[in-house]
Amino acid sequence: MVGDLADSLIREILRLKRELNAIILAHNYQRGEIQDIADFVGDSLELSITASTKPCDIIVFCGVHFMAESASILSPEKTVLLPEIDATCPMADMIEVSSPRKVWKSFPGYEIQPNFVFPHDFTLKDIKALYPEAPVVSYVNTTAAVKAESYICCTSANVIKIIESLEADTVICVPDKNLSMWAQKHTKKKVITWDGFCHVHDRITIEDVMKAKKQYPKALFMAHPECRLEVLEAADHVTSTSGMLRFAKASDAKEFIVGTETGIIYRLKKENPDKVFYPLRKDMVCPNMKKTTLKSVLTAMQKMKNVIKVPEEIRVPAKKALDRMLLIK
Repeated sequence: MVGDLADSLIREILRLKRELNAIILAHNYQRGEIQDIADFVGDSLELSITASTKPCDIIVFCGVHFMAESASILSPEKTVLLPEIDATCPMADMIEVSSPRKVWKSFPGYEIQPNFVFPHDFTLKDIKALYPEAPVVSYVNTTAAVKAESYICCTSANVIKIIESLEADTVICVPDKNLSMWAQKHTKKKVITWDGFCHVHDRITIEDVMKAKKQYPKALFMAHPECRLEVLEAADHVTSTSGMLRFAKASDAKEFIVGTETGIIYRLKKENPDKVFYPLRKDMVCPNMKKTTLKSVLTAMQKMKNVIKVPEEIRVPAKKALDRMLLIK
């Protein structure tokens, strides 16, 4: 964007922010100019938690739809704006609640085998009907409706701790199969897995990792738990986006291969100017995360456009699932 136009948009955004008593949140994958105007930059859930503690009237969430829903769940008294209403998360949309629709006795996988992954033609209620005693652990990268049907939520950073905290020997973990398999590797509990995935992380292959390590032999490889299991097993450190920021800052290493969406590299470089960061693949870009622009942020604030409000009948049980997670230390 041309400098003068960008400066003009930024000035107006900041003016409106004061006038509306608003705060601006930006996910780590957002464009650099969006991160720069934000009051807080971080992982989706930590942003929503932070917003719930701030004395503001408006939350402008520069991210994707489920993130704005989480902010609405935790701050029902505040108005949540999503600058780009069609910025969705394909993985979150891969699972729906719906009523049970499978006839279990005719389902060939009724006796679920190890590493079985439920396909997309199942609903969450299908799996709950098959495993009525198994608590549902839903990744925060899910819709509010899925959270409301879950016992507890998890993040990419705490999924293992959350599963281990439950008394049940069998748990249902949705929607990311890679996150579930990573958790299964680190727990003796049986993890029932759903065939969801992040297209940005799931496209990475072990060949990509070997190629990058050969190209950058001095670099440490950081991988997000949404990557495939064989990729995670080859990583020097497996962690969330915020975990990558902490790891890079604390490490004595000067070079890093970044196995997550490339947007985080902007912040990594900003916080570690003496270190070098290489994207594992240059096409690790989430188009939905890049939809938010300075213009769309300003338009949303000017017109109070794209308000995200979770209905109480969904918000209350969804908040219980989040609250249960937040109690686990």
